[in-house]
Amino acid sequence: MRWQRNPAVLEPWVAESHSISPDGLTYTFKMRKGVKFHDGTEVKAQDVVYSLDRILAVGKGAASLFKTMVDAGAAKAVDDYTVEFKLKKPSAIFLSIVPEIHIVNAALVKKNEAGGDWGQAWLSKNSAGSGAYKLAQFDPAVGFVAERFPDHFKGWGTKWLDEIEFRAVKDTNTRVLGLLRNDFQGIGGYLQTDQLNRIKTNGNAQVLEAESMRVMMAQFNMTRAPINDVHVRRAISYAFDYDGFNKDILGGLVERNPTPLPNTIWGVPKDVKGYSFDIDKAKAELAQASAKPDKPIELAFLTGFQQSEQAAQLLQNGLTKAGLQSKVVGYPWPTIVDKFKDPNTTPDVSIYWISTYYADPHNWVGEMFSSSTAGTFKNAAHYKNPKVDALLDKALSLTDQAERSKLYEEATRIVVDEAAGLWIYNTKWYGPYSNKLKGIVFCPIGSAQEMRTAYYEG
Repeated sequence: MRWQRNPAVLEPWVAESHSISPDGLTYTFKMRKGVKFHDGTEVKAQDVVYSLDRILAVGKGAASLFKTMVDAGAAKAVDDYTVEFKLKKPSAIFLSIVPEIHIVNAALVKKNEAGGDWGQAWLSKNSAGSGAYKLAQFDPAVGFVAERFPDHFKGWGTKWLDEIEFRAVKDTNTRVLGLLRNDFQGIGGYLQTDQLNRIKTNGNAQVLEAESMRVMMAQFNMTRAPINDVHVRRAISYAFDYDGFNKDILGGLVERNPTPLPNTIWGVPKDVKGYSFDIDKAKAELAQASAKPDKPIELAFLTGFQQSEQAAQLLQNGLTKAGLQSKVVGYPWPTIVDKFKDPNTTPDVSIYWISTYYADPHNWVGEMFSSSTAGTFKNAAHYKNPKVDALLDKALSLTDQAERSKLYEEATRIVVDEAAGLWIYNTKWYGPYSNKLKGIVFCPIGSAQEMRTAYYEG
């Protein structure tokens, strides 16, 4: 299964069809014949079985979510083209996260396993998939090159890109200048309004726009003083100038979301207004706090992402006005994710984005505030609340959307009242590309940009 288009629709991909048992515990998928891995071997049910077992064993990516639904050995190859999943309990979102089972070539990865690592070391420099493009070159300091896989089962149109080079360029200005000079044909990262306008008026480039479900927020480390005091968290929430950031700095290109959920998803409690910029209220909350800050609060941003840094600086300004000392520190994404694993190394406040991996409220409030995800980038707050866990667990066990919506709304009310995070905006997607690049199809799930349909004109 794969999420496609915008609004996102879950469509059959490697699977042709699926069925669900009446008790909701068994999912059976019929697979397409003739789907090939990059080495020419056929994708079969045993590859799916190995891929899920590998995810559960390695414990990264979607593993924490799958572990709430299935045990090791839950997948079974009924025959070469039929795979069966046995769930521990019914789950409303299992089908939605099936696309997170990234199928690898079992025989190839097994051949390159070392010391029981499930091929992690080898896969850090090689690929074993079946996608439209295959890895041709890789240098962690520079980037990688992917070349077209002619035998991709979805086929190709009349035009395509033979090769795509991805370069790691941290500096925003360097990326933008490279696009304008046509050194790059597309760039990533969250750009400021002036940079987007610069690209739009250049003549060599374009900015594609689409509705998105990605949210920008700050996660609070709730395991230690002073952030473990709800009044301190509320004070921080009141100290951020939401309108100043969203309207002035970003030029109104985004929309405020007062909760952890994007405004366009069901499950948002419409009665919750969230926090607004109010220094007097921030001071009043600090006066009620039992934890008195005795050192600067660490405000972490992502290096190379200007918006993240600007948000941290704006928050620092508000905290200073409220009487709180803080320091702004930047970390590369891999570094900060590693820090999240341990409450002792997790920054006090971390500002970044939560992407859409599946179109369900659980993608946001469910994973950000479940005790099962504590220590991951989804739950860098290390948030644990038995009442919220109970609401989220029940929501996962039901199939009626109206009933599930009520549960997510209640869980959201609790975390907002506890100021368990700071929620800044629900973004649009802006894709800066060469104006000669055509055919890119955007999907808000993972901010995916389909390159199989892209081609270069001119």
